[in-house]
Amino acid sequence: MSLNTILLSTLLITSSALNAAAETVLLMVEEQGCVWCARWDDDIAPIYPKTAEGRAAPLQRFDIHEALPEDMTFARGLNFTPTFVLMVDDQEASRIEGYPGEDFFWGLLGQMLIQAKIDISG
Repeated sequence: MSLNTILLSTLLITSSALNAAAETVLLMVEEQGCVWCARWDDDIAPIYPKTAEGRAAPLQRFDIHEALPEDMTFARGLNFTPTFVLMVDDQEASRIEGYPGEDFFWGLLGQMLIQAKIDISG
């Protein structure tokens, strides 16, 4: 094997390991009195951490009336509750604005994870 082949292989392995180690969270932007937030809490919150999606993107809650986390970069402002923002290494990857119901939520979240290349199998 040539030195270039070894270096390329090492680079690919390192790159794959870095992608796998990306910190991924699902940020739920909410506010007190939000009916749709409460509905999500009833429908999804108890089971979310037990799912593959919940393990791949643990939930973090954020009150919309608080200052935005300075260490996170958002594509645009946060104006609606609930808003679910998929954050990969503190960068917004995608979002769901509103709560479309249990069936649609899981489908949309699954598409967000696929688009961000987040592996939920393990």
